[in-house]
Amino acid sequence: MSRTKTPSRGILITGASRGIGAAAARAFAKKGDRVVVHFHQQQQRAAEVLERLDGTGHTIAAADLADASQVAELAATAVAALGRVDVLVNAAALLAESSTGGRRGDHPLEHTAYADWVEIWQRTLAANLLGPANLTWQIARHMIEVKPADGIPAGRIVNVGSRGAYRGEPEVPAYGASKAGLHAFGQSLALALAPHGIAVTTIAPGFVATDRAAALNGPEGAAVRAQSPFDRVATPHEVAAAIVALADPLAEWASGAVLDFNGASHLR
Repeated sequence: MSRTKTPSRGILITGASRGIGAAAARAFAKKGDRVVVHFHQQQQRAAEVLERLDGTGHTIAAADLADASQVAELAATAVAALGRVDVLVNAAALLAESSTGGRRGDHPLEHTAYADWVEIWQRTLAANLLGPANLTWQIARHMIEVKPADGIPAGRIVNVGSRGAYRGEPEVPAYGASKAGLHAFGQSLALALAPHGIAVTTIAPGFVATDRAAALNGPEGAAVRAQSPFDRVATPHEVAAAIVALADPLAEWASGAVLDFNGASHLR
């Protein structure tokens, strides 16, 4: 007996110009889905991701997720491009700069000026927590109001959190807190949206070999890899495959879960 092929779905992925978001865009497109590749400033990179996607019906869309009005415009653009958004992947994340120096995004309390501390926390939470919350409101309301095509669930929402929400991020505490908030937000929405047939899950990766993981190429790289008994870090492709699995029509019973995805580098 042949298995019925799942109809093409409309997918909106934030932060899809690079890293995990770009890998997720490629993974969904390879399955035959249509993807909106969101970016903030990296238009050229988003265009390159778009050009290499399998299939047709894809597009790119710009928005600053810290701006609520731009979030609403992004949702409208995605709906116009896809007809219906069946899956939302909140993959975008910000590591805010500190004017006190150090590695990009670092803001340890004892070495960060108060004005920088306040600004970094405000910018990080606005992009990493309020942005996904606002976009989820937009897309979830759309999923509730617009019925899906036959054979497609009402909706899937996958948030990309972080191991740091549990392990702690002393060098980037605002980032760790924003991801912890995203985990809690996802579980709250899993309860709220289940009556509408919308499943909400979160994946919490550890270190991933993206262009942001500069520590992997420096003297600390060996120690970072040794955090896992596999003596390596994840690839974007691996994280993307897990995101696709969580968004699968058959993964509804995973709703509310936060999937630790860190190669046993941190066990709760």
